[in-house]
Amino acid sequence: MTVVFADIQAAQARIRGQVDRTPVRHSRRLSQLTGAEVWVKYDNLHFTGSFKERGALNRLLSLTPEEMKRGVVAASAGNHAQALAYHGGRLGVPVTIVMPEGTPFTKIDGTRSHGANVVIKGADFTGSTEEAHRLRDEEGFVFISAFDDEGIVTGQGVCAIEFLEDAPDLDALIIPIGGGGLIAGCSIAAKAMKPDIRIFGVEAAMYPSFSARRKGETPKCGGATIAEGIAIKAVGDIPFALADPLVEEVLVVDEEDFEKAVALFATLEKTVAEGAGAGGLAALLRYPERFRGKKVGLVLCGGNIDARMLAVVLNREMVRERRLIVYRILGDDRPGMLSSMAAVIGGLGGNIIDVVHNRLALDVPAKGAEFDIMVETRDSAHSDAIGQALKDKGYALRMG
Repeated sequence: MTVVFADIQAAQARIRGQVDRTPVRHSRRLSQLTGAEVWVKYDNLHFTGSFKERGALNRLLSLTPEEMKRGVVAASAGNHAQALAYHGGRLGVPVTIVMPEGTPFTKIDGTRSHGANVVIKGADFTGSTEEAHRLRDEEGFVFISAFDDEGIVTGQGVCAIEFLEDAPDLDALIIPIGGGGLIAGCSIAAKAMKPDIRIFGVEAAMYPSFSARRKGETPKCGGATIAEGIAIKAVGDIPFALADPLVEEVLVVDEEDFEKAVALFATLEKTVAEGAGAGGLAALLRYPERFRGKKVGLVLCGGNIDARMLAVVLNREMVRERRLIVYRILGDDRPGMLSSMAAVIGGLGGNIIDVVHNRLALDVPAKGAEFDIMVETRDSAHSDAIGQALKDKGYALRMG
């Protein structure tokens, strides 16, 4: 079991012209924010929205004519599924995908739109994999792992070749880890091209499978993470063996870090990142001291996030920054009360988003009412100024 740089170079030649070469750009805004010199590879701009296309196509092209006729099956939370479905459709290979319950609708719809047969089975990726193995055994399909496969790892390594061809002076790469296929392939390619480059992995705190395996521990994995693309309970044997000697450190980040990174990609870089795709930036935000002054490459590895979830993340970030705030005001239930409060808020430039008027709270006098007024503000100082103005007018309030 081995993958060498020559294999990845061969994969690059094999898939050339069939997979987009995604752009690499220097981000002045993210550099100013983090103190590092940040370069981003926009793999969210692939046709299917993620880095998975290189590995999927490389693996499909390695099938025999007889295997292509039988068809393939895979378990995937969505990105591997869409890549396999799209390129399988192009090549005339029947594709069946097993997805976990709770997979984002955008990934399910995207996979079906490419002609794949989608089966929703399993509470998580492990359960979906078991179902995919059952279908392989009963239907005769070829099983293609999303990561635990040399052909997949080899294809994913092309990402690093492209990155370093476009940004050869990088000091470090930060790469999200789920099953490990991307970081394994990229580590091999990057170290071959630039032996002194430093490779950092990123894992969600809820799914630290690579970190735990390094320590010889059983990973404690579970929970609903926004980074479902890397919510893998067990890193693949093949990618772990290949990546472990090459990865300097695996950085574990929390949900808030992923959310903030998704929001920053949207607001600063004007691009859409899914939770896992924003993992590199999440790690940079969480551990800025490790990268300050360094030339750092982030693989924005996917952008398949539900519009509803993106809206939730952006609004939650506004709450964290106190640009979206709720003033809870206790007052008399009399005509003109709400109008006078609104006049104070509007007079200072606050934008009222929503009002909840509660007369039934038992800790409020019978002749009183509780008003929850959601207001959009410029920043934390603006929120405080509006709150103080309400107090100065005699309103009893707390801010949420």
